[in-house]
Amino acid sequence: MLKEGKTYYSISEVCQLTALEPHVLRYWESEFSQLRPKKNRAGNRAYREKDIELISYIKHLLYEEKFTTPGAKKKLSEVKIGDPEQMKLELAGTEKKPLEMEEIKRELTEILLVIKGKTDQ
Repeated sequence: MLKEGKTYYSISEVCQLTALEPHVLRYWESEFSQLRPKKNRAGNRAYREKDIELISYIKHLLYEEKFTTPGAKKKLSEVKIGDPEQMKLELAGTEKKPLEMEEIKRELTEILLVIKGKTDQ
């Protein structure tokens, strides 16, 4: 979770928050022009909350929605990046997916039990 009152996060903190590796974040910076964290005096990346929201959205597009990198770039160009409410609306539909997957898993398990029951006899 984001720390209340904290303005900037290091790359290691963002990696912990998003479950991504630093090389993935650095690669995404080269691919997605919207992702440009500031750098501090030492040259280290300083991510803001809006950067973390954008990273979460990119991760959603690539890993959950299975967009290609060019497809995710196109989708990002359609979303107003400065509007976190729009990104939250886009992400809201994902909350149902784990439940749907559990239901599918349950149904497949039932089918497997039926099949096993018929072959055992």
